[in-house]
Amino acid sequence: MQLIDWIVLGGTLLFIVLYGAWKTKGSATVKDYIRGGNEAKWWTVGLSVMATQASAITFLSTPGQAFHSGMGFVQFYFGLPIAMVIICLVFIPLYHKLKVYTAYEYLESRFDLKTRTLTAILFLIQRGLGAGITIFAPAIILSAVLGWDLTYLNIVIGILVIIYTVSGGTKAVSVTQKQQMAVIFAGMFIAFFLIISYLPDGVTFSKALDIAGASGKMKVLDFSFDLTNRYTVWTGILGGTFLMLSYFGTDQSQVQRYLSGKSVKESQLGLLFNGLLKVPMQFFILLVGVMVFVFYQFNTAPLNFNPMAGEAIKKSEYTQEYQKLENELSQIQNEKEKLINKQISANDTGRSEITSQLKTLMDSEVQIRTSAKELIKKADPDVETNDKDYVFIHFILNNLPKGLIGLLLAVILSAAMSSTASELNALASTTAIDLYKRNVKEEKSEQHYVNASKFFTLIWGILAIFVACFANLFDNLIQLVNIIGSIFYGNVLGIFLLAFFIKFVKSNATFIAALLTQMIIIFVWWQDWLPFLWLNALGCGIVMFLAILLQELIPTKNNQPQHEH
Repeated sequence: MQLIDWIVLGGTLLFIVLYGAWKTKGSATVKDYIRGGNEAKWWTVGLSVMATQASAITFLSTPGQAFHSGMGFVQFYFGLPIAMVIICLVFIPLYHKLKVYTAYEYLESRFDLKTRTLTAILFLIQRGLGAGITIFAPAIILSAVLGWDLTYLNIVIGILVIIYTVSGGTKAVSVTQKQQMAVIFAGMFIAFFLIISYLPDGVTFSKALDIAGASGKMKVLDFSFDLTNRYTVWTGILGGTFLMLSYFGTDQSQVQRYLSGKSVKESQLGLLFNGLLKVPMQFFILLVGVMVFVFYQFNTAPLNFNPMAGEAIKKSEYTQEYQKLENELSQIQNEKEKLINKQISANDTGRSEITSQLKTLMDSEVQIRTSAKELIKKADPDVETNDKDYVFIHFILNNLPKGLIGLLLAVILSAAMSSTASELNALASTTAIDLYKRNVKEEKSEQHYVNASKFFTLIWGILAIFVACFANLFDNLIQLVNIIGSIFYGNVLGIFLLAFFIKFVKSNATFIAALLTQMIIIFVWWQDWLPFLWLNALGCGIVMFLAILLQELIPTKNNQPQHEH
């Protein structure tokens, strides 16, 4: 990295932090601090909702996912527009009518305090872990690639976020997320057009798509009913709808974004805007990854994109074996390049033969990369061999011009900061309103609860940094976040659906059903019986079924809801 990159990176991040703190100083009431004074316009709501979900993991993992597996991951988001419509029709009007600060307040008036508290605690557990991962994800990759100390990086990202989230609350998060999304979109579009400009003469964008298609990267839709296949149209529409309904409808980090809307209409427009834009945005980010794949068909790609893997091999007795694999890969890349050049000028009949030859070479390449991973594991079992999360950052650092490297790193860190800020803000609000305020017996001033929210933001920020410092890289970071969510979200969604639609089910039945369901879902996940996306639908179904069953068995007289005092 050159001096100009450091200036761009430091200047962008500093501007976001100082702007957020300056624009929102002096939130004197809980309404200002937690609901942003209900001043947000629909585009602020929409961008804020999108920025909360689009963490650094999205911009690091998703292009790598496309590089290795193609465009199929976009199916994961197919349930999102459906979920947005349901939330606009059911959830938003209810939350606004009840003037709640958190999603879980409603559960007390419908059920009782213990059900509200349990649901809030389930949220705090999974979102607390999630906040740590959104800091850790960019930190581990940047530390590996740039040689920065991982712990210091976790602490720096965490502290930057804490500064403006503590100072301005929800408004600071929403205000800064507009700037962050601007930086993110600018950075990704510049990267996309640069990749295409780096392709050899004669390889246009449409020809690049043909190359990706011949290599099996452009298959977007999979209609199979294979449960071992993680991403299909059905898991996206069914599992994805349940996950998105729960995430956007009951997760305080999202609910808080649209509760800050000026009116019901502004909140609804903001969510519909997110529903319309999110799938194309994910498609575009995956397409960036596919273009990186095409770029590496004409340029040398490393055997493993994680630089720590190469370091581990150099220090071991497997150097020669690894070098042999590198030579084999180089040979395959040369053969692929010749075939691709032939394919560009071939007619339709010739193309199908070339495509099958390319497929054979691709399979050989996968085998070589798998053998390399096995060697790396032997050399150092602690080094992460799954290099999906390193593909895009490797491309950025080795191919982008000076200044733009700093901008793309600012994109990654901005995304980390915006997601983490939303999460800390929501964790603090839930702790302050659902646990602290609800259990404080004597009357306290507005300022007291604002200070309490700031204190809880600080505490959750420190806990998130702590989780980040002790986290380990998983199969793929974007999947880890969704797996953690899927373990809890279905259960929480089921509780809300019972509250909204099944009026005869009371508090005790719901509370016991929720506890049993959580244990069942954790067991099913532990045994790996289903792809994680199905856990959302399963958890939702089980909690509703058990609650209805238990309601029939529990005597009604002991089961009246306790309304909020």
